[in-house]
Amino acid sequence: MTTYRISQLAERSGVPATTLRFYEDAGLLPAERTPSGYRMYGEDAVERLAFISSAKLLGLALEEIRELLDVREEGVCASVRARMLPLVADRITDTDSRIAELRAFSAHLACVHADLSGPAPAGACGPDCGCTTTPAAAGPVPITLSPTRPRPAPEAWRETPVTCTLGGAELSGRTDQWQQLVGKADGREEIPDGVRLSFPAGAELAGEVAALAAAEQGCCAFFDFRLHLTPTALQLEVRAPESAAGMLADLFGATA
Repeated sequence: MTTYRISQLAERSGVPATTLRFYEDAGLLPAERTPSGYRMYGEDAVERLAFISSAKLLGLALEEIRELLDVREEGVCASVRARMLPLVADRITDTDSRIAELRAFSAHLACVHADLSGPAPAGACGPDCGCTTTPAAAGPVPITLSPTRPRPAPEAWRETPVTCTLGGAELSGRTDQWQQLVGKADGREEIPDGVRLSFPAGAELAGEVAALAAAEQGCCAFFDFRLHLTPTALQLEVRAPESAAGMLADLFGATA
């Protein structure tokens, strides 16, 4: 019977040892202990990890994955499929809602862009110049990106496990994307649990910020993003649990 120590399993599966420990604590990946206290995993651990990774890419919650693993242990594929079907259907509904939100946001940006592209009046800004008022909306337009799944309570991100579904080149690429975007900020302010970044107003940049924030929530649900848009200002607020302070610092320049 093949067994793996945690370092061997991490190398074989490509899943970091820290994530393996988290999966054990969450009840997703059982491990035995040697007399000296080392974790030992069975030969089915690699296949089990592949299933967990696949389920996370579908946006399933840890509780749902744990339930699926219990069903999978029974050895009947039809039972696993029967449980997965409604879960995937829920994710489709969530995704469609997020697409509708982003389309509405994009339509608003297009209206603002169209207004600002017209001829400017002579002289200084005024109430009807279009810089502070548009036909689409008057005043600030707060846009809160919904999570990848419904939150059971306000600020549930505080209780969300700090874990990311990306790894290797994908994680490196995402980090580069954020660093390039944050480099365009012209203001940074520490706020409780996170940071507020200010950007030059612009439809193209606002769309870039919104798209990257939505992608990040798809793999790191513990982040809380809030985007505030006016015709003259663009702000992104990012919050995360205390245990993710290091990631806030790495990606957004917050104080760890």
